[in-house]
Formats: sequence, structure tokens, C-alpha cells
Amino acid sequence: MGIEQDIHQQNFRNEFQKAAINLIYTFNWMNEKNRVIFEAENITPQQFNILRILRGAKVPISTLQIRQRMLDKMSDTSRIVDRLVAKELVKKNTCIKDKRLVDVCITEKGRKLLERIDLRQDEMDAVLNNLTEAEAKTLNKLLDKIRV
Repeated sequence: MGIEQDIHQQNFRNEFQKAAINLIYTFNWMNEKNRVIFEAENITPQQFNILRILRGAKVPISTLQIRQRMLDKMSDTSRIVDRLVAKELVKKNTCIKDKRLVDVCITEKGRKLLERIDLRQDEMDAVLNNLTEAEAKTLNKLLDKIRV
């Protein structure tokens, strides 16, 4: 179904406006599809992103390093990390090299949560199941081109 039918908007100023609205609409649509998985684990998409970053980091990293790697650059990384600490999914320690910094690492509880979500990865990927691998590759190139 086209965006015109989905949002009941037939007239766009031009194709650029339609593309921009389509990106926003699709982002929200995809978020909603995945939100069910995150809600079942009582985390937000931003918390999920931070947990994935920490699992991939292998060693503790600072909140600044987390922020640089986050998908949502507008997030308040420190606040989100504090919520993950309260849930015992991550822990914070004073940085050994620089006492002014705090290192963050994922806990075993956080790893187990990600393992449960990993089991549902196919479900998360299914939002793109109408695309071929070649189409997905083209889409990635186009999206990267927008951000240049």
C-alpha cells in the first residue's frame, strides 16, 4: 500500500516532500512493529541500542563513546544508562585511566536479556521481508546518500 493510502494524503508539494514524509512515516511504522518486542522485556529502543553497543564493545566504555555509537543522537545517554543501571542491566565504574570518567559495561542480566531478544531477531527482520537483498542494498545506499 502506498503512503497516500496509509496517511490519507493525496497531494504532496513534490516528490522530495513525499519522500521525506515517507521516511518519517516508515520509521514510526517500523518502531511500532518492534516496540512489542521491547515492551515484553520492559526496555525502550534506546536502551536496547545501548545494550547492543555495550555487548559489542567487549570492554567498558564511557557514556561519550556510547553516545557516539548510538543511532538516536538526540538521546540523553547518561539518563538512559542510569535507567539501565537501576534495572541492573549495566553497571558503572570509575575509569581506571581517568578518574573523571565513568566506564559502563553490560551485566550478565543484560546479556541474558539480549539473548532473549536475539531469539526474536527474525521477527524484527520481518518488517523488511518484502525486499530482496538487492533492494535492501539499494535502499541502504539511498539512505546513506541522504545523510551526506
